[in-house]
Amino acid sequence: MQLDLNLLAALDALLEEGSVAGAADRLHVTAPAMSRSLGRIRRTTGDQILVRTGRTMTPTPYALAVREQVHDLLQQVRGVLAPSRALDLSTLERTFTLRWHDALVALSGPALLDAVRAQAPGARLRFIAESSIDTSELRRGEVDLAADADRPAAREIRAERVAETRHVVIVRQGHSLTTGETVTAAMYAAAEHLTVSRRGRLTNLLDDALARLDLTRRVVATVPTERAAFEFVRGSDLVVTAPESTARSAVSDLGLVLLPLPLDVPPAAVHLSWHQRYDTDPAHAWLRDLARNALAGAMARPVSTAGSAAKDRTEPSA
Repeated sequence: MQLDLNLLAALDALLEEGSVAGAADRLHVTAPAMSRSLGRIRRTTGDQILVRTGRTMTPTPYALAVREQVHDLLQQVRGVLAPSRALDLSTLERTFTLRWHDALVALSGPALLDAVRAQAPGARLRFIAESSIDTSELRRGEVDLAADADRPAAREIRAERVAETRHVVIVRQGHSLTTGETVTAAMYAAAEHLTVSRRGRLTNLLDDALARLDLTRRVVATVPTERAAFEFVRGSDLVVTAPESTARSAVSDLGLVLLPLPLDVPPAAVHLSWHQRYDTDPAHAWLRDLARNALAGAMARPVSTAGSAAKDRTEPSA
């Protein structure tokens, strides 16, 4: 049997998009051409691949079973037919898509962009927001590099822990927790809290730590970003807990105070993640190095506070 490798690309697009029109747009061909490709795939495999269910197309059990294999085979074919060449940064013309936590974009994005522009003027960075649901852009190749607190579970996703920082408590100046007394776990639990969660979660590891001490806290609201949380805190008696490195700017910009967290919790980690298809891509490896340095450097910067009193309160307890 003579095989047409173009059918492999068509099958991958059909399985990823779940529709003829979507696959046609992805491969920049007409819908009739993609329909013909689907017909050839059906004749070759002896399977319908996609069947109509109402107004949508549903993959068959066979299609679901081979989807990952088809995607990996296509990447291998592309790697063979388009092998990597020596990287010339001066002529590199490429747009990298980065899905980073919003606080990490603000904290490390400018340094990364400066490094990229200095070495590869033709390269561009495209930062996109995190989703409120789990997505698979890394697997589909729509995102080149992700950076956030979570370590991906999928085997084909590489992940590297590049930095970490302790959690701190953020309150407005004059808050009752800033009276000079050492903040205890009981005092912390008694305050009204705000959580930061792009998924809208009201509980997290802090509640587990409090439960181990037979304490509970009252969370009155949750917001999707730390910057939004800081705006809530600056005009109220609410308390928010966040990674120290990403909270630094709030101290100087908004006049907030950082306090040590009186709980034993693991530090907030930053993981850099990418799909294994990019392991040997020289341009991607170059970007990973710059991103690693930008993230680690930003997380390691010394604390900058609004005043010496606030600075003293951020020092670890003896």
